[in-house]
Amino acid sequence: MEPALIDPFNRAVTYLRVSVTDRCDFRCVYCMSENMKFLPKKELLTLEELDRMCSAFIGLGVQKLRITGGEPLVRRGIMTFFGAMKRHLDSGALKELTVTTNGSQLEKYAEELAACGVKRINVSLDTLDEEKFAKITRWGRLPQVLRGIEAAQAAGLRVKLNAVAVKGFNEDELFTLQDWCASKGLDLTFIEVMPMGDDMGEANRLGQYWSLQDLRDTLETRFTTTDLSETTGGPARYIRLNETGQKIGFITPLSHNFCESCNRVRITCTGEIYTCLGQEGHMDLRPALRDNPDDDAPLVAAIHKAIGTKPKGHDFDYFRQKADGQMTRHMSHTGG
Repeated sequence: MEPALIDPFNRAVTYLRVSVTDRCDFRCVYCMSENMKFLPKKELLTLEELDRMCSAFIGLGVQKLRITGGEPLVRRGIMTFFGAMKRHLDSGALKELTVTTNGSQLEKYAEELAACGVKRINVSLDTLDEEKFAKITRWGRLPQVLRGIEAAQAAGLRVKLNAVAVKGFNEDELFTLQDWCASKGLDLTFIEVMPMGDDMGEANRLGQYWSLQDLRDTLETRFTTTDLSETTGGPARYIRLNETGQKIGFITPLSHNFCESCNRVRITCTGEIYTCLGQEGHMDLRPALRDNPDDDAPLVAAIHKAIGTKPKGHDFDYFRQKADGQMTRHMSHTGG
């Protein structure tokens, strides 16, 4: 299918990230406040509405669908939604259905995800130290996550670890994480911490920022590396550690703007579309969805209108010694 969603800068939108809930069983410090106020359930899109929304995008040429949260697997009945999305994989309209998760529910749901056509997942995991894990997630339980990763691999899912690079927190675990992933056959991607959330404060964000160029320089004290041209459809750039053959990804919104190839938009659990993670601009697609239960034409028109507002890029910047471009909404609101 030819992409039908072309933004003002001639970029085809073929990748949709959908948050199915703002709730989570962790409270990671770079993602949520400890005492989050969650949305009333009536404001969230129902599972049927999520199906209609995603199906409309797939009909417009979206080929990759990533389900996020909050923590998507804590939403009641979510496997019904995954089962419904399988029809788009079976028809060939959708090329990939995948999930970003904290891993806490994988022990329960890994086999069902695989049965619904999910081939690979991303697990957010920043440390292998149980005490540090409890600190950065506030409520998290590392053994539960590690069992979930084992269950996912046993179910045949390809697992990639996403680790947020936090200065003064997991710098000393760089090689620990790399070695552990190599031993388990896991891909590994590092993400620069982004200035999002109104309770972190500028000084905290600046203090947390660990440039991935510095991280790569540290890797290269032990390994030689080769830049790879491959992509998985997202913002990550990859290198190979030549001595091990391991692939390491870098998502660098701060030190290297990747907006020129942006092919994705995000839908919140309330039906708002954000065409850029690093901009506040958004549109509410829920009225077009709910006011026309038997007609998708208004929804399709609203999607086209929103794509027409997609900006050229974000404004994240730490290099003027202030967290420029800071977003007041929490990362959990837009699903990462």
